[in-house]
Order: sequence, then C-alpha cells, then structure tokens
Amino acid sequence: MLSTTLFPSLRKISICLLLMHCVVLSSAQASTHFYKKSDWKQMDVILKKIESPKIPENTFVITDFGAKSDGASDARPAIQKAIAAAVAAGGGKVIIPAGKWLSNGPVHLQSFINLHVAEGATLLFSAAAKDYLPAVFTRWEGTEIYGYSPLVYANNVTDVAITGTGTIDGNANSEFHAWHTQQADDIAALRKMGFDGVPLEKRQFAEGHFLRPSLIQIVNAKRVLLEGYTAINSPFWVNHLVYTDHAQMRKVKVNSMFPNNDGIDIDSGRWVVIEDNHFRTGDDSVVIKSGRDLDGRTIGRPSENVVVRNNILDGEDGVGLGSEMSGGIKNVFFTDNTYLKGTSVFRLKANLDRGGSVEHVRIRNTKIGEAKYLFWFDLSYVAGYLGGNFPSKYHDIVFENIVAEKVDTFFISHAPQVQPLENVLFKNIQVKSAKQFMDFTNLKNVTFTDLQINGQTLSAHFE
Repeated sequence: MLSTTLFPSLRKISICLLLMHCVVLSSAQASTHFYKKSDWKQMDVILKKIESPKIPENTFVITDFGAKSDGASDARPAIQKAIAAAVAAGGGKVIIPAGKWLSNGPVHLQSFINLHVAEGATLLFSAAAKDYLPAVFTRWEGTEIYGYSPLVYANNVTDVAITGTGTIDGNANSEFHAWHTQQADDIAALRKMGFDGVPLEKRQFAEGHFLRPSLIQIVNAKRVLLEGYTAINSPFWVNHLVYTDHAQMRKVKVNSMFPNNDGIDIDSGRWVVIEDNHFRTGDDSVVIKSGRDLDGRTIGRPSENVVVRNNILDGEDGVGLGSEMSGGIKNVFFTDNTYLKGTSVFRLKANLDRGGSVEHVRIRNTKIGEAKYLFWFDLSYVAGYLGGNFPSKYHDIVFENIVAEKVDTFFISHAPQVQPLENVLFKNIQVKSAKQFMDFTNLKNVTFTDLQINGQTLSAHFE
C-alpha cells in the first residue's frame, strides 16, 4: 500500500516511475493474476443471453383516440386511452405520429407496450410540477421513495419498449429545473431516512417537496428496449432503469444539459447492453449504480452483466460507477466508446457509508478528446457521511488500449486507508498531452504498464 502526491513535471515523474518499476519489476509481472484476455469472452456470453421484448404487432395511433397535434391541446388522455386499448388487445405499438403533442402529466406504460415516437413527432411534457402527482414508487439517487412521477414511467412490467426517431421533450420551461437549488433539505431528510431504515411508506416526497423526477424511468421490469428517439430538457436523470433485467438501449440521442442530467443510469440492473448511442449531457453520460447506504445494502441487488459499447460520450463525466453502489457492481464491460470533452472520462465514486463492492470491470478501446481528469477514483466522495463504517471495495478492474489527445491530470485516486484501491491494471494507454501525472492515496497492487505520456514510455507498480 502506498500514499503520496506526485505533481512535478512529467520529465521528473518519468524518472521516478522508472526507478519504482525497477525495484518491483517481478511483483508487477505477478500482480496482474486477476486479468486474463479470455475475460472478454464473458462479454459475448452476456450479449447472447440478453432477451428482447416480445410485443404484438397491433398498432394504435393516438389520433384515433382524440389527440390533436396543435402543441396546446392535452394529448395525454388520448395517449393513455391508446395504451389501455393496446393492453386490452394483448399489447401492441402505441404510435405518436409526426407533429407536436402536449402531455399535461406523465405517460404511464404497461406490459407488452411499445411507445413509438415516430419520425417528426415531439412528445412535449407540461411545465407544471403539479401535473406529475399523485406520487409513485421510485428510487431517487439510490434510495426508495414515493415522489413525483417520472415523465415516462412504468413499474412492475414485462416486455416494454420506447422506440422511434422522434423527440421526448421534458420542457425547457419546466418548474422542475429550478428545484436543484431548493432540494437540500429534502436530500438531507431522505439520506437520514435511508440510513436509519425508515419504512418506505413514510418516505413521502410529493407536494411541498423538491426532488425532481427522471425524464424516463422503468422500474421492476424484464425485457426492455429503448431505441432511436431523442431526449431533451430532462428535469433530472434522463433514462433510468431500476431493477430491470434484460434491457437494451441503442441509437438513442440524449441532448440535455440541465443539472444532474445523466444520460443513462443502470440502477441494480442485470443483463444490459448500451450501444450506438450519443450522449450530450449536463452530468455523467453512462452510469452504473445499485442503491445507497443501508437502503442499498438491505435490498442487496447488484448491477451485473452489463455491456456498454460503440457510444459517443459527451457529458461532464463520461463513464461513472457509483457513487450509489451499495448493492454492488460486477461483470461490466466497456468497449469501443468515444469521449469528446468534459471534466472526467472515467469517474468511480463511493464514500465511507456505501459498502458494496465494484469488481470484474473491463474497459478497453476508448478514444478520448479532452478532459480535466482521465482516471478519477473518488472513493472518499463527500456526500453526507453519517457513520463512516462501510467503506466500499473497488478491485479487479482493468483499463487497456486507451488513447487520449489532451488531459490535465492522468490519474487521481483518493481511497480510505481501511479499504485501498486494489488490483487495478492500466495497460497500453497513450496520452498525447498531459500537464500532471498522479495524485493518490492508498493504492494496493495497482499496475501501470506500457504507458505513453507526452512521448515518454512509463511503467510502474504500487504494492
């Protein structure tokens, strides 16, 4: 285990690292026992096992149920009638045709429904927060509550899809957008409820509270497809899959720059593929989570068997693991993604109340434009410590074949002494321009091999 801060010039740090490498060369060679090239075969197994939704071919066009596309008339009753008719027929495709359609409140999906937002269609949601009551069951930043309904919402469903090349618009004028400056008291109350194990039915955050809903949230689901649409102006997280097994997200465009606008949050999800999407977001592009603190540990449902490939990431952060990861994260594969510009490319977060373990994560073949941080392990994340007795374990993680044009800091990692960052390999990584190299505390069996930074080749191992 080793703790230090290394911020001299890269010319000096290269000498330091080469000396370290010479001292522990044999250890460095043996330290990567947790990684085998065959690990990537597990990704192919995951992809083959993911199930697609089975939805009947019946079609239900909302204009047949009275919807008007003038952008002012409320189309929500017609949308819900079309969904009800589809359910009565055993399922089908509910079509929102070309035009601008206003929904004064949420659209609630049911099993065997494909909400199809056709080319040239915009589903615009109303700006008034009151339209998203009564409260529904949801998970808000890793803790279960009853709160404002997500704008597109489904709970306890199977075989659900949202498709089409149209636009789902959370409304740039929504009252929800201002709530990020009013939510502090509610967040503090919710954190304590989750930490103390307050029963779910007492966690009521509806009228008079300020916890924003997601644009799209699907909860307790099996076989879900998100495909093709554009999502804009989200109140909070954009696409949020909670307790969802066998989910596919592809060719979705997210262009939403409000606070906390994560592109996709996989929250205690299993058998998931995220591919060929473009995320331009006000927060993380792709995030994997599994609950917060006692609430997350009690539920104990990990996110696992996840593949993220061929995406364009253009958020404040690119890839996030945590910070709500108390149920664990494992068997996750990122490959052939591109990060354009932002704060951090890879940000792995936890704090001393989380617990849980993040393990068997493999990341490769990433092209990067410009970022402040390339690798950021923020394992002492300041987010309302209440006890500090449950440090998280991040281990068995590999980054390989990564090329970055420009970063301010190559590697920053702050882990607690009781639970260091452990068994991590960085292999074949090229940074064409970097200002600073490392700032870290508490590394254990962390290896850097075949690095090229500012034209210099470096390797090191930290025991």
